[in-house]
Amino acid sequence: MTDPHELVDKLVASLPDLLPAARWFGGKDRPITAVRPLRTTVVDGDLVHVVLEVEQPGRTERYQGALSLSTGAWDVLLDPEHNGVLLDRMASGESTQDIVFAHEPGTELRSGLRGRPIGVEQSNTSLIYGQQYILKIFRKLASGENRDLTMHRALRSVGCEHIALPLGSISTELDGEQVTLAMLQEFLPDAVEGWDMAKTSVRDLMAEADLHAFEVGGDFAGEAQRLGHAVAKVHADLAEALGTRIADDDAIDEAIAGMQRRLGVVLESVPELGRYEEPLRAAFEQAREHVGAIPIQHIHGDLHLGQVLRTVHGWLLIDFEGEPAAGVAERNALRSPLRDVAGMLRSFDYAARQLLVGQPDDDQLAYRAMEWTKRNRAAFCDGYAEVAGDPRDHAHLLRAFELDKAVYEVAYEHANRPEWLTVPLSSIARMTSGGE
Repeated sequence: MTDPHELVDKLVASLPDLLPAARWFGGKDRPITAVRPLRTTVVDGDLVHVVLEVEQPGRTERYQGALSLSTGAWDVLLDPEHNGVLLDRMASGESTQDIVFAHEPGTELRSGLRGRPIGVEQSNTSLIYGQQYILKIFRKLASGENRDLTMHRALRSVGCEHIALPLGSISTELDGEQVTLAMLQEFLPDAVEGWDMAKTSVRDLMAEADLHAFEVGGDFAGEAQRLGHAVAKVHADLAEALGTRIADDDAIDEAIAGMQRRLGVVLESVPELGRYEEPLRAAFEQAREHVGAIPIQHIHGDLHLGQVLRTVHGWLLIDFEGEPAAGVAERNALRSPLRDVAGMLRSFDYAARQLLVGQPDDDQLAYRAMEWTKRNRAAFCDGYAEVAGDPRDHAHLLRAFELDKAVYEVAYEHANRPEWLTVPLSSIARMTSGGE
């Protein structure tokens, strides 16, 4: 019988070449200097789970994968012939060696299904089992219970209607701390991503030469209002489940200092942002003029149109892990719900302008994009105000959060999609000149 440890040792030599080609590997920007197997676990007769430590200049991170004991093939988590056991073990609650498979209390799972991978993700791997379940495998591992699982459990505990219910989990222990390996949720086959719906609406508007946004059949404003309502309900449910408090002066000072620091870092790498430095810094400082108490709580943390799904029953929020570039402590920090609102408002701007990227300047199309953006931003805030306070009543603070998000977008686009850099830069130009 093949020794799984020997098999892993042979595999490790090839991983510096294999890992950068994996969609979910987060270290493509630096060379791999070492790969070490930290734990090898035989899940069943042929599936071997592996925790790897990947060393790169300036950082060391942990990832998970699996291989076949019989063939030595790597990443068989994607293989339906191998991944069915993951659901079966959660259904039975049968753990193996160092890995705990569990279903949520009161949940009964169907076994005997095989998983098919979704091919569009970047940082994680998701498998769909039949039409019932979706298993998100967290490829890069962090200490503690994964925030996505924590937030979903909290929201389920108060009966939140705007999430896909958590149904099970896979976890282990590393260095004395629990680590979440995967989370199982209900799968909603009829769901449509908000980003796709918004893009369709924008295309409909751009195709009409004489109609306004409210006259086009694909007008998105009604959905934007319902989405704002749903986001506010989720914020209220998170506050009920996990509590809220009022930000003190130190918390406000640290939030503004964080904006200023991020701006300084981005200015060093993106010279095009330099012309806006003075008004950006002034806008961040102006957030101190906010009138009244600032409640802070757990929020989504990375909210945009790609993180919401429309089903026949309404809008759902997904992926509560937080901003990908943020550390664990930052993701788990209490924040103003206005940060989520700002993220969604920025996403409306992206949806409106995605057809203009890389195209010759067209004043008419730019006008229609702005018309769509303003209409849907207003509708979203109207819906949010139906549940909570109107975000627009906190203009200085909301503007600072939007600009902070736009600065983050500038850094991302400069590094990954230079042709998109005009989207956040044009928004910053408008917002710092009083255009929004």
